[in-house]
Amino acid sequence: MSGLRIEELPDRLVVTLDRPEKRNAIDADLIGELHAVCAELEARPRLLLLTGGADGIFAGGADIGQLRERGRVDALAAINSAAFARIRALPMPTVAAVDGPALGGGAELAYACDLRVCTARAVFGQPEVRLGILAGAGATHRLPALIGEARAKELLFTGRRVDADEALRIGLVNRVVAEPAELLPTAHGLLDEIAKGSPLALRLTKLAVDAPPAAHPQLDLVSQAVLFEDEEKHRRMTEFLERRRSR
Repeated sequence: MSGLRIEELPDRLVVTLDRPEKRNAIDADLIGELHAVCAELEARPRLLLLTGGADGIFAGGADIGQLRERGRVDALAAINSAAFARIRALPMPTVAAVDGPALGGGAELAYACDLRVCTARAVFGQPEVRLGILAGAGATHRLPALIGEARAKELLFTGRRVDADEALRIGLVNRVVAEPAELLPTAHGLLDEIAKGSPLALRLTKLAVDAPPAAHPQLDLVSQAVLFEDEEKHRRMTEFLERRRSR
């Protein structure tokens, strides 16, 4: 892969956007590589940490040179949105670690992850309307779900950028770290906490949270029925009871 660097750990993939000369702009080749990552994580589910590297840029947006030449057929092909939707639907939890700008498609890539950790110098924004298009890779529906409809509309209508402090206050990110050197350790620490859970319980919890309201409570009941019969559930609860007795 030319646009991504991938580190494979026992319980997770660390995927780093690696186009520093283009400010990690998201082009068609990078989208193809993200699809390949998704195929790997669908076939062998693990946690995902997605980051932009150590250059103070998460992703400056879609590649405007390519975007300018795209027509209606390209828009209907859902080039970026299909890849981001696939990331959103990955079986196991995902974390975006954001340092510096995450703009346009770069912000939408971060929104596609389940959780977001950023540095104090991170900034998010959707400048699409100023370029004559809309935020068509997920922001129009993911951003309202994250921060509320009125606030999302303001950002989508104006293109105003949100700094790290505001992003934390409005719920766009989960954690902010003061220094860039703290970003990946903090993101890994969050994933370490997640990894303490049962893999099957994590998968079914994510499936339930992301399901449409009409799927509840039936989906919850069926998922719980599956988990009640899982050997991992019995083992974990037995260990819990034994620890309590020993205290």
